[in-house]
Amino acid sequence: MTAYIARRVLFLFPMLFVISAVVFWIIQLPPGDFMSTYIANLESSGIEVSDELAITLRRQYGLDRPITYQYFYWIRNIVTEGDWGRSFSWNKPVADILAERVPLTVAVSLTSTIFVFLMAIPIGIFSATNQYSLFDYSFTFLGFIGVSIPPFMLALIMMWVLYTQFNWSVGGLFSPEYLDAPWSVARFLDLMSRIWFPVVLIGLSGTAGLMRVMRGNLLDELRKQYVVTARAKGIPEIRVLFYYPVKIAINPVISTIGWILPGIVAGEVLVSIVLNLQTTGPVLFDALLAQDMYLAGSITLILSLLVIFGNLIADLLLVWVDPRIRFGNVEE
Repeated sequence: MTAYIARRVLFLFPMLFVISAVVFWIIQLPPGDFMSTYIANLESSGIEVSDELAITLRRQYGLDRPITYQYFYWIRNIVTEGDWGRSFSWNKPVADILAERVPLTVAVSLTSTIFVFLMAIPIGIFSATNQYSLFDYSFTFLGFIGVSIPPFMLALIMMWVLYTQFNWSVGGLFSPEYLDAPWSVARFLDLMSRIWFPVVLIGLSGTAGLMRVMRGNLLDELRKQYVVTARAKGIPEIRVLFYYPVKIAINPVISTIGWILPGIVAGEVLVSIVLNLQTTGPVLFDALLAQDMYLAGSITLILSLLVIFGNLIADLLLVWVDPRIRFGNVEE
């Protein structure tokens, strides 16, 4: 088991290297660079920028170097010095921006993932054991709605309803008085009182899909002969249900952590823009528009690490829950 975990962790580093290289290359695919966008904005506001000044600015930010040099210079500084580069648009170190935004992004994403599993698994079990009941039909209908409506669209609808009907503003993770305040017990409690709204919105789509997976898997298991035999022996129904069928049906659900977490991270970007959350979503969107390569690359690298970590957790949970699953002699 230890060797298996070590191999999986070692695979993370080349995977992150490839992802970071591809992301850094994609960011610079559009014509021009950050300086081209910056100069165009200056000229549109009536400020003339000479060619000499443009060349000087590109040399100052290292934009006159080849893309391979820029990439390896950036990666080397991250590994050796913990320097993530400097954001052109924010004019401050990327590390400072990450320190402000990444913890809140991780909190929203992981809380949404926990919400998805805490809601989807019990609902899926109850729907399967009460097939074709009013409860089953009701949650099937709600599940289809949750899958079909994008989280950002639902966020817009709910914001309008809550504001027009209850005069309640749910935008942002903090109240105005705590937005720039230092961390304290009062600021943490304010965060807890407002974080539930984006968590529920982001998690609804994953919950809707996952409860259908759990329901379908459990229905297949409940029809198998070992369940019929257990019931014929007079074993209590609750033990029949949770001793084998739920354990087996939950395996595919656990494996979905690998694709639910990326979906939640992607949904968090759009919802955070709509709700004006203090997470990496709005910052990443603006950085991509401005071709702020170090900021956009750093945020994408952090989010990729979160997704890869989610896949690792799914693999380890599968090995722990079901001893039949062994990938490459896990026990060795």
